[in-house]
Amino acid sequence: MEFDNFETQLIIDLIGAVNHPLSCRPTTQIGLANSNITQFRDFNQNPQIFLGFPPNPDVILRMEIERSMSLLQVMVNEGLVPCGEEEMKRRNAIDKLKKIVVEWVKTVANQRGLPKKYLKFASGTILTYGSYGLGVYNSESDIDALCVGPYFATIAEDFFIVLHSMLASRPQVSEIHCVKDAKVPLMRFKFDGISIDLPYARLKVISIPENVDVFNPFFLKNIDDTSWKSLSGVRANRSILHLVPNIEVFQAVLRCIKLWAKRRGVYANLLGFFGGIHLAVLSAFICQRHPSASLSALILILFKTFALWPWPTPVILQDQIARPFIPTHDKVSWMPIQLPCSPYEFCHSNITRSTFYKIRTEFLRGHMLTKDMLSPDFDWNILFEPFPYARKYGLFVKIFLSACDKDELGDWVGWVKSRFRCLLVKLEELLGFCDPNPTEYVDTDASEPNVIFYWGLPTGRADLISADLVEEYFLKSIDHGLNQVSTGTMKLSIVKAYQLPKKADQLTALERKNSKTCWRVVDGNPKKTVPQPKYKPHCAESASDYLPTNENPEFPSAGG
Repeated sequence: MEFDNFETQLIIDLIGAVNHPLSCRPTTQIGLANSNITQFRDFNQNPQIFLGFPPNPDVILRMEIERSMSLLQVMVNEGLVPCGEEEMKRRNAIDKLKKIVVEWVKTVANQRGLPKKYLKFASGTILTYGSYGLGVYNSESDIDALCVGPYFATIAEDFFIVLHSMLASRPQVSEIHCVKDAKVPLMRFKFDGISIDLPYARLKVISIPENVDVFNPFFLKNIDDTSWKSLSGVRANRSILHLVPNIEVFQAVLRCIKLWAKRRGVYANLLGFFGGIHLAVLSAFICQRHPSASLSALILILFKTFALWPWPTPVILQDQIARPFIPTHDKVSWMPIQLPCSPYEFCHSNITRSTFYKIRTEFLRGHMLTKDMLSPDFDWNILFEPFPYARKYGLFVKIFLSACDKDELGDWVGWVKSRFRCLLVKLEELLGFCDPNPTEYVDTDASEPNVIFYWGLPTGRADLISADLVEEYFLKSIDHGLNQVSTGTMKLSIVKAYQLPKKADQLTALERKNSKTCWRVVDGNPKKTVPQPKYKPHCAESASDYLPTNENPEFPSAGG
């Protein structure tokens, strides 16, 4: 059968393929990074069997377009598409921040005694990345922004002291905190009510172009390791946007997949699930290999591809350069996903055996639902239904965290969450499986501010675990490297499903809109700093232990 319309033929092929999941298996070529890992066989010999009605190409194409439009409407209804006002608000915040950075560079240049003939050239800039940089933010999203400065502006003295105080003095800035000596040092604050994460990269030049080319070897020459890591987010974002054939379609796919991951409980990097960079690469991978497919077809293909993916074969975006995949150790990540900006760096991952199983199960569920996309009663909302923890599990580990006030609670919760992987691995050792629900609940009847987590456990294994012993083990993990971080209390207990609060599936999650956890250290022995009488902010002195370490040395951590 011949079709004049290529897209219609593609739809017929896809429908036939997904109706034969057992006959379609990905073939892999592990040798080359840019090899086409997934190859789908053509099953359109008799589409009438699969569709249940005569294969009229026009009808099929119209239905497929309707599915795409209905999916876009779901995104609008969920508030995932920003309005013009929100976009302008963020643009204005970034523009104002850029002006402050330029002023800061001039101030530092004067303080450092830069010759007058160079003063007019001294400049810095702000580069955005993350969800905002990819264009998939919404009204509740924060902004990941990188401050890029010249060689004479140091991170310890000029960024964390001078720029910090300049920002703190502005009426638009509130809730400003510093985290120093972390893997990616940063300042975190609100600017006109928008949460901003601001790391720093120092280039070996005097003048930084407003939209500096982060791939130009001239600007990257001899930069320090901290600056390189800070730049990785921007480089990854720009690589992705460069590699996808249609940016708007990619953005739509990523919005859908992020909503799915959040609703199904597989979006929380600290708890062993996906982070934003993981989903961005997976979405770009599908868009790159199917440049002519529409939105609904791409969602269908994505779930099919990763439901059948031969992990731990790495997911690698094609960049026209063939590079061998050569693991350096026997131990590999469960789901390695390569950063597109570097051939030997992989997205940071905390995935464990349990979370790997949960992710694979959700991909399979998505595949089984979307393969019937052209069915008359197909409904996108079923794909995005929240995961039914209370109905799925009969046993839960309850993690109750509290502190004397909301600020200290935020610090305490952030610290404990950075250690969650230790608890997850321990529960896996004892019970074989654990499903860490990322949702943060609050007990409104408790006297102190609190956050509660409920993690699903296998039913019928309560006798295999002692809550007191697990709590003792986890407290030791929390205490390691704690130093003088503001602390709270932690109580771990085992509860059954019927002991959960009423309407457990509909508990109101603790709202932290436009805010992320920030860890602050109360320094009992403050260090001496370079005399800056006008700028003396309170900053964290050490945060190197706040971020989970990557246990897969062959896949270096580089964001996520």
